[in-house]
Amino acid sequence: MHVEKRIVGKRKKYFLAHSYREGARVHKFRKYLGQDLKPEILAERKTIAEKLILEEIHKYGILRDPLPVELSKTEIAALRKLEGKIPFVVRHLSEEEWTRFSELFTYNTNAIEGSALNSKEVRDLLEHDQWPDKSKEDIAEAFGVDEAITFIRTTREHLSVKLITDLHKIVFKNSKPFAGKLRKKGEEVVVVDRAGNIVHEGAPQARIRPLLAELVAWYAAKRDRYPGIVLAAVVHNQFENIHPFRDGNGRVGRILLNNILLKHGLPPLSIDFKNRAEYYASLQAYQKGHDLKPTIALFLKEYAALRKILDNGKRK
Repeated sequence: MHVEKRIVGKRKKYFLAHSYREGARVHKFRKYLGQDLKPEILAERKTIAEKLILEEIHKYGILRDPLPVELSKTEIAALRKLEGKIPFVVRHLSEEEWTRFSELFTYNTNAIEGSALNSKEVRDLLEHDQWPDKSKEDIAEAFGVDEAITFIRTTREHLSVKLITDLHKIVFKNSKPFAGKLRKKGEEVVVVDRAGNIVHEGAPQARIRPLLAELVAWYAAKRDRYPGIVLAAVVHNQFENIHPFRDGNGRVGRILLNNILLKHGLPPLSIDFKNRAEYYASLQAYQKGHDLKPTIALFLKEYAALRKILDNGKRK
């Protein structure tokens, strides 16, 4: 690591810079230390910045590979058999069933993030434009999620940074001023539980774009080799690890999940609000050890539940 000095007008600005090579790639890190600093202050800030850069490198190293262990032919075959157990196929869904799914997904995905709208209010809102006496933000985001489901049914894009920001903008365009914008400098994410324990840290802001680019590249390399359910699980879980937005990552991640499923001929799924603890546990298992088994198990469970819901809807 070395200190860089830049002259800007009559001011001297100091930065701590560091580059490290990983294979053929060179990663660059730079921290601003201040301007016109006395030697003792510069030394003090340099020590602090060194620790921050080392922590950032550590986090980046953990996050950068979506699935570090290559799946074997045996594992791929077994996962394709699991896909075969999904109790329905996407091409058999009627428009009425798609409407029911979008309402169900909209309710659940927003409820997981704290929306106060109940399932009936979501249905009345989307089908009849009946606005409940609830938060305008919740109402706007219900419309946004429903619109995003329509969007992924028609777009041909599998995965890109632009698709990710477009989905965020669709969902939050009428509720958040930063809709469609990745986290800015200084916007870091740390999630703590009620006891004050850190349960999740998003990627350092400076690494968001490189990590998203690596996820897109990973998907492009594996999309014709791995089963769709695996691709969807990895993209969703890794996206949540990166946490590229100030807010709204969960909803965008679950929409991305469905986009990947659809692009591989698989039906969509909705994570039930009642299963949120199991859902969070599956994310933790992936974050800590890239274990996809809890995620895949949850997906299959949700598919079975969705089939029953759609069948009950037909009989009404």
